[in-house]
Amino acid sequence: MNANAAMKYGPRAFAGAGMALLAGVSLAQTGASSQAYPVRPIRIIVANTAGSATDIATRLVAQRLTDSMGQQTVVDNRAGASGVIGHEIAAKAPADGYTLIVSTSAALVLNPLFGKLPYDPVRDFTPISLLVISPQLLFAHAGLPARNVDELVALARAKPGQLNCGSPGFGTSNHLGCELVNTMAGVKIVHVPYKGTAPAINDVVGGQVQVMFNSMPPILPLVRAGKVRAIGLGATRRSPAAPDIPIVAETLPGFQCITWYALIAPRGVPPAIVTRLNAEIVKMFADAPFAKRISDMGQEPQPSTPAELLAHMRNETERWSKVIKAAGLKLER
Repeated sequence: MNANAAMKYGPRAFAGAGMALLAGVSLAQTGASSQAYPVRPIRIIVANTAGSATDIATRLVAQRLTDSMGQQTVVDNRAGASGVIGHEIAAKAPADGYTLIVSTSAALVLNPLFGKLPYDPVRDFTPISLLVISPQLLFAHAGLPARNVDELVALARAKPGQLNCGSPGFGTSNHLGCELVNTMAGVKIVHVPYKGTAPAINDVVGGQVQVMFNSMPPILPLVRAGKVRAIGLGATRRSPAAPDIPIVAETLPGFQCITWYALIAPRGVPPAIVTRLNAEIVKMFADAPFAKRISDMGQEPQPSTPAELLAHMRNETERWSKVIKAAGLKLER
């Protein structure tokens, strides 16, 4: 994680925690198989549907791993239950480096804040690296009489409880973005959860739901085609992919709604394999054309060390805990 990103997102150094977690496997367990790794195809689970922002980024990473490591890296979509299904599969997989999962802030931070899960994000997984920071874009039905955050807030105040905000489910960062707007602006936009991202986006396009937060890759093409209207970005600065879209914080100072993706593995993967995979991630994001491809989609390349990933998780847990408390949210699933 570079110094600018550390200042921007504020993760604190928990290197000790990272080393303690990675020390769950002795060096004696690495063996010759770790040194030869990989000798067969690698599977990366995505706990979301094909075509989602997570899936798009993962497929780019998987192709680069295929090219650089000499073994095919395949993406296995295991969507359902707000990511729980995919993470259960990954947590129970052999700790040999041949099953990985691209996880998200929802699975590693938000879901654990809302109730008991069949997996523990720290105990059951080995961190490898952050991949990207993905700012959430607040967008609206093209016919909504609001073209920016100021106008949306004014409309919500004029029509309390009459505007709806879609999301792929309760407790997702998409949902919490809506609640953060409500809390910071003193308005009441009603949350409407869907069973997945695609149907929620479709209903914003169709006008059944007025607004929604979502990562940019699947939304920017809709904005450019005039099918939805960009209202504001949940980042701390404007995106190079869409510099004309203002950030929500220009109207609501301090507003931040981002999601992020990270590469993790089942608990107990040998440290030599973790080191190899981390090095491959750092190398691919250091390649300027590859990094630009990610940036052009509206995401920010963000490789890290395993310990920095743990620090980021703790920082995000603290930040979202405050949002959830302020919104008065309770488990609804």
